[in-house]
Amino acid sequence: MNVLVVSDSHGLTKELKELAELHKNHIDAMIHCGDSELPSDDPMLKPFYNVQGNMDLGHHDFPNETLVEEQGYRLFVTHGHLYNVKMSYMNLAYKAEEQGADLVFFGHSHIAESFEENGMIFVNPGSFRLPRGRKERSYAICECKDRHNIRVRFFEFDGDELTDLSTEYQL
Repeated sequence: MNVLVVSDSHGLTKELKELAELHKNHIDAMIHCGDSELPSDDPMLKPFYNVQGNMDLGHHDFPNETLVEEQGYRLFVTHGHLYNVKMSYMNLAYKAEEQGADLVFFGHSHIAESFEENGMIFVNPGSFRLPRGRKERSYAICECKDRHNIRVRFFEFDGDELTDLSTEYQL
């Protein structure tokens, strides 16, 4: 199973469409972790599971979080602001564990990273528009070969891989 994850696109439309088009033939699910700043009926968001970000003002029809079940994996998706992810991942980890998540996708900080905690893989794809900590506008693809081998790859806005961020997890 392959999952594309993007967050914090802050109004970009054409670029989201291009991203979905670029990867549509080898992705099983597409996730947007909030702050699209687009209305839920915007056609650019149609391919994505979406959640509410702190900047999605006036677009209150997104859920604050969602649990997606895809090919036997449980994907917990939230923006992160309601779990205070800029300070600690503890609240997010507790909620993800309550949900029985295998993969946890979040944004908000605009910092691209992934890590493993308690057998769950956490992925923040960074920001598709306004990165922090690095200059590259980024997104991620999670490649789940099986329950014990998950590879998280990060890419620049233009599709070039950020190999220094990409990690393979053996659970």
